[in-house]
Amino acid sequence: ILEYVPNSVLTRTIIKKTTGNITVSAVDEGEELAEKTLAYDSFLQVIDGAADVTIKGEKIKLALGEAIVIPAHASHCIAATEQFKLISTIIKSGYED
Repeated sequence: ILEYVPNSVLTRTIIKKTTGNITVSAVDEGEELAEKTLAYDSFLQVIDGAADVTIKGEKIKLALGEAIVIPAHASHCIAATEQFKLISTIIKSGYED
């Protein structure tokens, strides 16, 4: 779906609806997805390589095929100690504050 580009973070939206979205990201080694906080739970799955996911200051290493749920309102960032690709799924239930 996405190829790696040196010194870059590429993101492509696969599905975007008012009820949620699915995106794919390709992140080159040494790059990082900026820290953010979402009002919705997020499901991340690594589909190539490995990523460091930091949630509320706790770093978790995710390898190929592994996944994690980031709770709503939790600050998080994702860093590449090596190239990785991931799928991010956000479902908006309508009950979030």
